[in-house]
Amino acid sequence: MKLLYTGKTKDVYDLGDGTYLIKFKDDATGVDGVFDPGANSVGLTVEGIGAAGLRLSEFFFRKIWEKDILTHFVGARHDKAEMLARPAQPFGKGIEVICRFRAVGSFLRRYEMYVQHGDELDALVEISLKDDERGDPFIERDTLIALGIMTAKEHDIVIEKARDISLLIKGIMQQKGLELYDIKLEFGRMLRPDGTCGTDIFVIDEISGGNMRVYKDGEPVGPLELAQLLL
Repeated sequence: MKLLYTGKTKDVYDLGDGTYLIKFKDDATGVDGVFDPGANSVGLTVEGIGAAGLRLSEFFFRKIWEKDILTHFVGARHDKAEMLARPAQPFGKGIEVICRFRAVGSFLRRYEMYVQHGDELDALVEISLKDDERGDPFIERDTLIALGIMTAKEHDIVIEKARDISLLIKGIMQQKGLELYDIKLEFGRMLRPDGTCGTDIFVIDEISGGNMRVYKDGEPVGPLELAQLLL
C-alpha cells in the first residue's frame, strides 16, 4: 500500500489495483475535548468511533446509491475500520460543501446579527476551501470559477447533489426522531486508471456523525450515539 494522505480522522492509501483504502481513526474534530464537526483540529479520541463512522458511512452510501447518485464507495472491512473506494480527484486542494437546515456553528458566528441559534434555513448550501491554516474560508461561485477550482456547470451539479443527498439524510433522521441541523459533504471528479479525469462527479470521503450536527429533543447527539441510534 502507498500512503497518499494522512488526515485528522482518516488515512488514505493507494492499493495499486485501481482502488483506494481509507482507514478510519478513533479521533474526532473538536476543541478542548468537545466534539465539533467544524473544528480544524483533533479534539478528542473515542474508542470505537472510527468503526462507527465506517458503518454509518456505508449505510448512507448505500441509501444514496438507491437514488442513482454516484459515490466513491466500493466496500467495507468492518473488522479493520477500513473502506474501499474508487479514486477521485478533489476540486482544487479540496472543498467542503455544507448544507444547513438550522443556524448553528460557523454560520451562526458569521451572521449572529441576523439569526439566532436554531433558526430554520431552507437547505442552504455553502462551499468552503479545505485549508486548516486559513480556517477553511468560505468561497463564492464566481471565485471558484475564476480560480479554476471548478467550472460553472460543475458548481451547479455539486450544489444540486449536495442538497439532494442532505434532504435524503434529513428524511432518514426524521424517521428515528432525530433532526439534522447541518451536514458537511465532499465531492471529487472521477479518476480513470490512466490518471486522467472523467466528467462524473462523486460524493467522496465519509458520511458519518463526524460530518454533521444532529439533535434529538433539542440536545446534540454525538457521533458514536448517532450510529447506535440509526443502526
